Amino acid sequence: MASPALLMRVVASAYSVAEKAATIVRNVMSAGDLGVVEKAGPNDLQTKADRLVQMSICASLARKFPKVTIIGEEDLPTDDVTEELIEDGHCEEILKKPCPAQYTGIKEEELVIWVDPLDGTKEYTEGLLDHVTVLIGIAYGGKAIAGVINQPYYNYEAGDGAVLGRTIWGVLGIGAFGFQLTEAPAGKHIIVTTRSHSSTLVNECISAVNPDTVIRVGGAGNKVIQLIEGKASAYIFASPGCKKWDTCAPEAILHAVGGKITDIRGNSFQYNKEVKHMNSAGVLATLRNYDYYASRIPNTVKESLVP
Repeated sequence: MASPALLMRVVASAYSVAEKAATIVRNVMSAGDLGVVEKAGPNDLQTKADRLVQMSICASLARKFPKVTIIGEEDLPTDDVTEELIEDGHCEEILKKPCPAQYTGIKEEELVIWVDPLDGTKEYTEGLLDHVTVLIGIAYGGKAIAGVINQPYYNYEAGDGAVLGRTIWGVLGIGAFGFQLTEAPAGKHIIVTTRSHSSTLVNECISAVNPDTVIRVGGAGNKVIQLIEGKASAYIFASPGCKKWDTCAPEAILHAVGGKITDIRGNSFQYNKEVKHMNSAGVLATLRNYDYYASRIPNTVKESLVP
């Protein structure tokens, strides 16, 4: 039997690396010292978990796939990673899946991996643990083609004995796994949006779609999970706060199940290594009915967000 294609090996490794990351996230929390640092302000925080997880993910993947470009959220040195942070396992289940034909010839140097070690850091520091995700997105030709999302605290309110955490993964052309795909109630406009980065523009954009309900939660990964599990019909964020490492993994998973994500103006996100990191024209994502929501975005909102 031929050895699995590079893409499937990268995804299988990213799966195990994300599970290791979840353990680090939980360990930092239970040790009690989060080591919080403010980056650009009180809504832009970094904790010891962000730092350790990024070092773990980047070093583990770089060791196995040395020619892949890896871009992480945190600005950290890469040379002082201790052995205990390295994860060299992989998920056998993923290696058993055939690689989609259009990706079988990919070379290491053509892949870009976007890493958000802890998406929803502010929520993590406030104990809103179900908002927190670890995101590893894999891009080729500027497009998000595969992604891994780990929720370290999935099930944490289910009481003692519940299995904590889960890993969702997906590849375009194969599908997405680790959750139950569910559509939001038909005819309802349930909008998921930012919890800590709201603004007049964000709210104006949401009002324009006549929402029945607005859910405000942290983390881009968490918001896309709300879409694929049928808890929300659209993710709308008319603001420049979101970055490429926030959207790459969720985009791949959403697209793998037939959803759509763009900026507020309808442009696709680009993930080549030279691209700027900010998604400065915001985010619009749905599992179904993208065109309805896109058609309701006011031109005034589009004009005030420049890609």
